[in-house]
Amino acid sequence: MLDNMPRGTICIEDLEIGMSRGLSKLITDRDIELFAEVSTDRNPVHLDDAYAQDTIFAGRIAHGMLTAGLISAVIGEQLPGHGTVYLGQSLRFMAPVRPGDVVDAVVTVTAIDHAKRRVTLETHCSVGKTVVLKGEALVLAPSRKFD
Repeated sequence: MLDNMPRGTICIEDLEIGMSRGLSKLITDRDIELFAEVSTDRNPVHLDDAYAQDTIFAGRIAHGMLTAGLISAVIGEQLPGHGTVYLGQSLRFMAPVRPGDVVDAVVTVTAIDHAKRRVTLETHCSVGKTVVLKGEALVLAPSRKFD
């Protein structure tokens, strides 16, 4: 990981609309192989150069959910951080991620419901200036009052 943001918890009482956190990660062949092993998704478009060359991607790509997992890392480690519970996530995959790409994952607070401890987050990942994934997450944020 290449992230430089602090890890930990930002309680809902301290969250503000527009707060943002992120990380950068170089996607390696090993990452793709490990994700295939853990998920049991061994689609050859991710693992077989010859097969992938004849697809619309003209080469191997990382699993979309591997990229989405970087969003989970930002939410679980940085914003809101430790103690956060995922309630939902929408995802739109916009472009492929390839081995050797550096993915920047960013999460931004767009709405806060203090009464229900729910936080809505805009989520997106990019490779350079190309957005590869975008979506929205709803999470239950940690609170000093209850945790």
